[in-house]
Amino acid sequence: MRLVFGLVLVVGIALASFAVYMAQNYIEQANLRAAQLEAAQRNAPRLVDVVVAKAPKNYGERFTRDDLDIVKWQADKVPEGAFNAIVAPQDGDPNIKPVFYEGETRPRATLRSYQKYEPILESKITPPGVDAGIKANLSPGMRAFTIRVDVTSGVSGFLRPEDRVDIYWSGNINGQDVTKLIDRNVRLIAIDQNADADRVQETLIARTVTIEGSPEQVAALELAQRTGRLTLSLVGTGDTTEIGQIEIDRNTLLGIQEAPAPVVEEKERVCTIRTNKGGEIVETVIPCTN
Repeated sequence: MRLVFGLVLVVGIALASFAVYMAQNYIEQANLRAAQLEAAQRNAPRLVDVVVAKAPKNYGERFTRDDLDIVKWQADKVPEGAFNAIVAPQDGDPNIKPVFYEGETRPRATLRSYQKYEPILESKITPPGVDAGIKANLSPGMRAFTIRVDVTSGVSGFLRPEDRVDIYWSGNINGQDVTKLIDRNVRLIAIDQNADADRVQETLIARTVTIEGSPEQVAALELAQRTGRLTLSLVGTGDTTEIGQIEIDRNTLLGIQEAPAPVVEEKERVCTIRTNKGGEIVETVIPCTN
């Protein structure tokens, strides 16, 4: 009996020791996971509110506050011009940027297509109550000007709204055919009557392009279009290369050097005076006075 009791006691002590070991190991693992979770939370990127489209939107489609939603977005990855509130008071917290101010009932319109849950950007929507179109695409103080183009002058139909182009003038100056760069990095806002930068229709040859320019640029381009032919040259995306004045005439293009005008030697001037001596005319050389 004593032997059985002793055996039971030894087994009990062993099981108790094992249970204590397992409990200590579980506590250590739990503490380790808690520490790892706390470290991950400390190192996790900060999230902020970003307004997105609830459903896909086409170019020019109107939308209201009911068409928008808010998602969490990594703070250092928020696109420029994004909104962080759907509605807010006009004189509220300056850090809150709403799509609509309180009391605003007019819809806004998209200036490009949007996918579901894509962030709404300020530069890609119209002000409240304004439909999409050329007027909505103009920057403050700028004007729209239309240029006639064809397959050769319009970059073979590969132009799209929001592209940037250099503009060349070709004409005749003092009897010489000349091509000259007259404007640089000009923004296109419409191709024919289409201002949709996301259009996916097959390439067409445009008849006109509409550019954005200052009143001075518009006046210069109007004169240039009346006195010669305008050609567009597409600028690459993100190209910030500075280029100087460019002007090529026919002789420069073909390497022709015009012969200098012949030098005419001026003959020495001789001044004379005629006198009548006894009915005979006598011519006498005298110094020239003027």
